Amino acid sequence: MIELDDVRRAAARLDGVAHRTPVITSRTLDERTGATVRLKPENLQRIGAFKFRGAYNTVAALEPAERDRGVVTASSGNHAQALALSAALHGIPATILMPEDAPASKAAASAGYGARVERFDRYSADRDALLAELAEREGLTIVHPYDDERIMAGQGTATLELIEDGGALDVLLVPVGGGGLIAGCATAATALCPDVRVVGVEPAVGDDTARSLAAGERVRVPVGRTIADGQQLDIPGAHTFPVVQARVDAIATVTDDEIVAAMRFAFERLKLVLEPSGASALAALLHGKADTAGARTGVILSGGNVDVDRFRELTAS
Repeated sequence: MIELDDVRRAAARLDGVAHRTPVITSRTLDERTGATVRLKPENLQRIGAFKFRGAYNTVAALEPAERDRGVVTASSGNHAQALALSAALHGIPATILMPEDAPASKAAASAGYGARVERFDRYSADRDALLAELAEREGLTIVHPYDDERIMAGQGTATLELIEDGGALDVLLVPVGGGGLIAGCATAATALCPDVRVVGVEPAVGDDTARSLAAGERVRVPVGRTIADGQQLDIPGAHTFPVVQARVDAIATVTDDEIVAAMRFAFERLKLVLEPSGASALAALLHGKADTAGARTGVILSGGNVDVDRFRELTAS
């Protein structure tokens, strides 16, 4: 189990490297939800998503011999870009296994940071097996997208900053994929605000975390087809799930239509461009999926890496 001190150490490594993204408020959002809302827009982070925090913290914390061999990961895009940039900043090579249906813009961005990108079919291939095989064959150091204490601690710095800059919270809404972000954020939030209620948000067609919490153990579900590609996972992480069990109060689910509505609201009223996964926690707030009436409510907007044609297609209707 990671602790607040791990998050603070990550914050020290990230100081002066990661952006300290602002805390954004909106009177319109407060009136619509009946809450006092504080948004943490990680779409304004380096590489356009929170993932830079965890990736950089992990690469910085590696032993020199591990780091010098080069790093490898499997990712649908944001962690890929984050690791590619983190590796470039440390002057080491990075290799990325990326699903064939991941947005082209994310693959291009990862390659633009100097990473080698190799594609695979997420619906038929075992990505963990592919990753392990590649790492063994080429002697690379695996930097997992979420299932690593250093990743969790790095991601938790988003909520550490949110509370330091925006004040105490009663409710925190966080997107859930593999669990690295919510594990780190819940660790920071519950340590700093002992009475906070932490609510994770995942796509309705991929509710592996909700089912796992209900079952009391990790449950594997079919990979659902959703516009929230960053949250298309079939089972929570082995290391993240115990933290989620201990520190997360509930999981809410949202539909693709609700996510699109949140993306449109963010663009029109907040002047923020969010990718689908990045808008899921806002979607839960806007559609009443968590009890936030009268509450000081923090919302992690986890990323904004969506190309213009895809954004226009999703939000046009």
